Amino acid sequence: MASNTSKTARASVRAGQSTGGALSVLGEYKYIIPLAHGRFAYVRNLTNGRTNHLRTDSDAFVEEIRVLAAAGHAAKIRSEIAVLDETFPNDGWAATDKRLVDAGVFEA
Repeated sequence: MASNTSKTARASVRAGQSTGGALSVLGEYKYIIPLAHGRFAYVRNLTNGRTNHLRTDSDAFVEEIRVLAAAGHAAKIRSEIAVLDETFPNDGWAATDKRLVDAGVFEA
């Protein structure tokens, strides 16, 4: 039986659903899971239950974040990106945040 999601994506979702999972901090789910020094990320869309593997400089990434921001998760996503930028300053998360702001993703 074939599946459209990778083993890694399914494992990350399972880890986030279990108690004490790496993707859940104090009961709050992480929306962005960084990969490859910020070039890629898993984006967890809690509105439809999907975890998408996206290149952070792609239009698909911007649109996925736009959908989450429109669903009321903008502040949480911005704070996650800020934490990623502090934790991994050489991975380009400030540029990712700037690109999202320039695209008008976080505007209400």
